[in-house]
Amino acid sequence: MITIDVSEVTDGRALDLLLMRDLGFPGFYGMNLDAFWNSITGLVWIPDHVRFLGWDQLTAHVPHGAAMLQWALANYRAAYRSNFVAEYA
Repeated sequence: MITIDVSEVTDGRALDLLLMRDLGFPGFYGMNLDAFWNSITGLVWIPDHVRFLGWDQLTAHVPHGAAMLQWALANYRAAYRSNFVAEYA
């Protein structure tokens, strides 16, 4: 399991930088939803359980980014790894 603290994220760029760092995305990560999807489905292996701390703060500050992240991870689970768990605390 990996825990990612998103409570201090205030914009989409900061969210992308945090995900890039904590999930080990390559330096050429494109900082958008398509690049996130490409990274988790073909460039890096993410743990079976990802826990996001401060989710309420993220949804308040970056609602679109939070929604897109949640959507992408739900689709990742459905399409690739039924045992994958994303926890939003």
